Amino acid sequence: MKNAFLHTVAAALLAAGAAGAQAQVLNLYTARHYQTDEALYANFTKETGIKINRIEGKEDELLERIKNEGASSPADVFITVDASRLEVADKAGVFAPAQSKLLEQRVPAHLRTANWLAFSTRARVIVYNAKTIKPEWVQTYEDLANPRLKGQLCVRSGSHPYNLSLGAALITQHGEAKTEEWAKGVVANFARAPKGGDTDQLRAVAAGECGVAVSNSYYVARLMRSTKPEDVKDMAALTVVWPNQKTWGTHVNVSGGGLIKTAPNKANAVRFLEYLASDSAQTYFADGNNEWPVVKTASVKNPALDKLGSFKADETPLSKWAPNTAAAQKVFDRAGWR
Repeated sequence: MKNAFLHTVAAALLAAGAAGAQAQVLNLYTARHYQTDEALYANFTKETGIKINRIEGKEDELLERIKNEGASSPADVFITVDASRLEVADKAGVFAPAQSKLLEQRVPAHLRTANWLAFSTRARVIVYNAKTIKPEWVQTYEDLANPRLKGQLCVRSGSHPYNLSLGAALITQHGEAKTEEWAKGVVANFARAPKGGDTDQLRAVAAGECGVAVSNSYYVARLMRSTKPEDVKDMAALTVVWPNQKTWGTHVNVSGGGLIKTAPNKANAVRFLEYLASDSAQTYFADGNNEWPVVKTASVKNPALDKLGSFKADETPLSKWAPNTAAAQKVFDRAGWR
């Protein structure tokens, strides 16, 4: 009896130890690939003692992996950039509500959906070369379809999530028919076939290959903070516009994430999401990667963001415009924006 009792106690202790060890782990699937995030993760472990097991990859690959792993998936949290990608993950049924009062208090309602939330933002800005483009020609996204810009527009692929999110926002404002008409006007104004990333569009405008482009703001801020001679030269040739300041506001995209519904470490996952909404983490996003924090109390000491200044943002809830990204892809396909 004594040996059986000791065996039972030992087994219980082992089980408790295993549970305790498990409680100090977070399995993070992330499609963010920024060096500055290393400090973000290290600080979380320092504050909480929870070790982050990080799986990095492209958004589609990680999402497919989570789906294939099913109920046995070790994933606790999935994070990525762009609302369109988060919407795809949500429609695939991988998220569950985090159920956190802290997140509800700190993250503005329009930057949360039922199952996922934003923890940083970036704006979709218009950038032009003043040598060839008059400022009054490019004050709105709608202006980009005006025939007077024929042969002047550089842009990346219409299938890229950054453009799809903008298309989704336009559909929310104007409907599919008018957005398709706009997209056809945009295609008619191409200076060249879409190629490259946002930085490539900025350099093309600076070089005079085209007169105007659209870019996420953090690419602009990155060039602004660079001391490389070629970057300084390029920025000197560029003027940045906050679109639609007199109408519905500048389109704002996000980085965000959510709790995986089969998460084996749910408490740690919620704690991590809450950490991402802390003032210290929010400062990492702003100062380290040129993104705006979603929490108003976060301190920002980023000279590029300061220089870009304040603007009127479109505050249409993510839950209203993000679901339109699939429709935006169909609209762009019909317009020939590939």
